[in-house]
Amino acid sequence: MSSEIKRNYLNGAEATVKLLDLYKVEHIFGLCGDTSLPFYDALHRLNHSINHILTRDERSAAYMADGYARVTGKVGICEGPSGGGATYILPGVVEANESSIGLISFTTDVPTTSIGHFPLTELNQKELFKPLTKWNTVINKSSKLADNIRRAFKESTTGKPGACHICFPFDIQTSEVPEKDIWADKSYSSFPSNPKKPNILKVKQILKSIYKSKNPIIIVGGAIKNAFAENELKKFVEKLNLVLATTVTGKGTLSDNHPNNLGVVGSNGGSLFTREYLKKSDLIIFFGCRAGSVTTEKWKYPSKDKKIIHVDIDPNVINSNYKSHIYLVAEIKETLKMLNKHVIKKNFKGDKVVKEVKKKKFKEFDKLSEENSGLIKPERIVKELNNLLPDNTYIVVDPGTPCPYFAAYYNFKKPGRYFLTNRAHGALGYALPAAIGVQVGKPKNRVVSVMGDGSFGFAVGELETAIRLKLPVIFIVISNSVYGWIKAGQKTKFDKRYFSVDFTRTDHSKVASAFGLKTWKVEKSTELNKIIKEALNYKKGPCLIDIISQPLQDAKAPVSEWIA
Repeated sequence: MSSEIKRNYLNGAEATVKLLDLYKVEHIFGLCGDTSLPFYDALHRLNHSINHILTRDERSAAYMADGYARVTGKVGICEGPSGGGATYILPGVVEANESSIGLISFTTDVPTTSIGHFPLTELNQKELFKPLTKWNTVINKSSKLADNIRRAFKESTTGKPGACHICFPFDIQTSEVPEKDIWADKSYSSFPSNPKKPNILKVKQILKSIYKSKNPIIIVGGAIKNAFAENELKKFVEKLNLVLATTVTGKGTLSDNHPNNLGVVGSNGGSLFTREYLKKSDLIIFFGCRAGSVTTEKWKYPSKDKKIIHVDIDPNVINSNYKSHIYLVAEIKETLKMLNKHVIKKNFKGDKVVKEVKKKKFKEFDKLSEENSGLIKPERIVKELNNLLPDNTYIVVDPGTPCPYFAAYYNFKKPGRYFLTNRAHGALGYALPAAIGVQVGKPKNRVVSVMGDGSFGFAVGELETAIRLKLPVIFIVISNSVYGWIKAGQKTKFDKRYFSVDFTRTDHSKVASAFGLKTWKVEKSTELNKIIKEALNYKKGPCLIDIISQPLQDAKAPVSEWIA
């Protein structure tokens, strides 16, 4: 037995494990480097309830933690080593932070005594993460370790939730930490915590303004789902019979078959018909959304002369794109509770508006989804999945080919966080690892990951993670051997001057099979229904369907602007 194990005090690595256990952390996603060895040794030796999930890439670890956090409401935890590990983990951390997802990334580093002496993997991590996280620190004294971990949990869950980062130099992991410092405030284990209450006078002003309007519309973002406030939103919309629309991230706040749900608006998943109603509206109510370029089609719909009400926990998004007639900085769920307490029932006939718009919107989709000739159309993929998947299925899509189609046309029959996509920064390679995180968080639910073949290339290594963990995720690759979104932009804005966007077709079914997955390759529309059913009935682990599809630039995608 080593002398280290015989110690009568806790070192930094051990203290970290104990603190994470006290915060009820169930899963950590990441991989080891030599600077992380004390932490891994502590995970191995100590008694705790933490399951460490080995990933094949630090970026994937962060995306897994992000997906896990979105569906559970618990703080997602990811970790990686120094140097390249810290840079690789950053894309997922940035996405979570901008999407208001509670996440903490732990990275390790060279000893503090080595800094400035050119050791391998030395990197100024504090400066690296500083502009891209809600809060971050490099621990340079073991006496500060516990306080900093507690602060990370508090920062990631309060106010506008977000991503935090803590760096542990090697010698901090092996230094003594006072045992009296090992305690946790468990109220910060999930987000949002300690919610900011709304101002009652502002709430009454909002209601008064709504009552005076003729054609109001409420546009909700992902904050509703982050706060698990779907029931409160439903009550409010129904009491006023309002028209409700969503951002891409907000899709699912009401079930898609709810009579008041107009669907997604904006350049990605919206339609000419949803746009037309925005033009008619005399009051726009932004609820928990940033009113960014995609949602508003570069701030054209709604136009700048519309009367705006904006409610958000983040004061920085208010009045940044639209001047607000009334604004309120408060947590969304608490605001809806107060609105419901004081609202007077009124009928804005939102259900009639929605019925008319949806009839027009789905006419073209229904026609395209029935076609059997030529390459498989994305509309057909959405239709078959919509008809076959259980109502409580989590669908994770990448921002390329799948996103506009699922945003516009997939019918989520239950409200909640059943639709996930990374719309803050839109990086490819999200859907595969994030779906793994979702499946870990929701082991009893069906999880489907949909990606283009470009995205598949970013994250294919994590198929090994899925097969090792025996996770029953259904992976779907929409294969068209092109970076379709970019090619569509070249087609519409650069006079078809196509350059460096096409790549060789890969047999993704064979690639996945080599990892040990059950696979299918689909080349005809008429085969889709049968094969999706077979995938749903497969019970031995993950599987993959490779679908040879129509290129995005040739499709009639529900996209009005390819360059955001």
